[in-house]
Amino acid sequence: MNKKRRYISLLLLIALTTVDQLKAQSLKKVIDKAFEHAEQQSLLMAKKYENQPGRLPKSFEGGTDTSSDSRWWCSGFFPGSLWYLYENNKNQEVLNYAKIYTDRVEREKYTTDNHDVGFMLYCSFGNGLRLTGEERYKEVLLTGAKSLATRFDPRVGLIRSWDHNTTVWQYPVIIDNLMNLELMLWAATYSKNENFRKIAISHADNTMIHHFRPDFSSYHVVSYDKKTGLPHKKQTHQGAADNSAWSRGQSWGLYGYTYLYRETKDKRYLEQAKNIANFLINHPQMPKDFIPYWDYDAPQIPNTTRDASAATVMASALIELSDFVDADLKKRFMKVVDTQIRTLASDEYTAKLCDNGDFILKHSTGAFPFKSEVDAPLTYADYYYLEALSRLKKRL
Repeated sequence: MNKKRRYISLLLLIALTTVDQLKAQSLKKVIDKAFEHAEQQSLLMAKKYENQPGRLPKSFEGGTDTSSDSRWWCSGFFPGSLWYLYENNKNQEVLNYAKIYTDRVEREKYTTDNHDVGFMLYCSFGNGLRLTGEERYKEVLLTGAKSLATRFDPRVGLIRSWDHNTTVWQYPVIIDNLMNLELMLWAATYSKNENFRKIAISHADNTMIHHFRPDFSSYHVVSYDKKTGLPHKKQTHQGAADNSAWSRGQSWGLYGYTYLYRETKDKRYLEQAKNIANFLINHPQMPKDFIPYWDYDAPQIPNTTRDASAATVMASALIELSDFVDADLKKRFMKVVDTQIRTLASDEYTAKLCDNGDFILKHSTGAFPFKSEVDAPLTYADYYYLEALSRLKKRL
């Protein structure tokens, strides 16, 4: 049987279902089917770029594949997705591809001109190290942490995010930057160099003070005065307005303070994560299926796009956060996750085999104000979806 016919056969075998149909299935069955489909789709993706050295998938817009080299901030997500798929099924073909695509990101260990080294390396090499113990991966991660540390200015107490737009921002820090601190905390433990931990804690604390509003929503960009170390601008770059709640940014905050509590056991971080979760779950503009619009304050709601990536990051964070709260709150969080996962696993959000540029999920939003990756698949949506599935499966 040729490859095309084999894929058509698989398409018939792996039938996607509606949300209502999934509600009648056990969560374990939903997760197992989701992983099975994701593995087939991701292998198609891996084979597509196999003979394109250095390329990594980004999105699929207007019927066209978009990819990048390792320099793009999301280069580590597809390798990370392969690692989660390997962890689930121990498929040696997936393992081989996970190693190949992880190696494509290695040069980013020397990157010092942006803050995304944690995204790039911890999702790829970090998962690879966790699952294989490969000694070489430790050097990559530690070198990457040293590179990231060069962007920390003790006068400001945060890791600088971007170097561009200097006429507007003196020292810009975006909420996304919280996600890169996990690499720093790993490096502190591995190297016994507490400076990494001090940098991470300083960044987390100053973000908690200056990025968040009284309702526990967050700004996207806060720029700091380099002399005083205090904010001089609080803005958005990808949200609807400076004072709006850009949905993926809110999920970054939830995820960040959840793992910060896991790593430090500082109850301030736990309370911050719980308060962010409460803001999101109870937001009047949160849809019933808990797949957020691209911004909770988007003026076009409900006639605007969703962001599946914001939902996957939120779901993964809530699963972990549920381990740290009382029984009633755990039940509440997991009910939200159950709804999110069943919705994402349905044919409303999961692409058919061979469709969607071989990405798993549909309907994410990259940067709505720039008309970039709007209602499109995103590599990090797939990554955090697989992470959420993996975390859920371990709890069943």
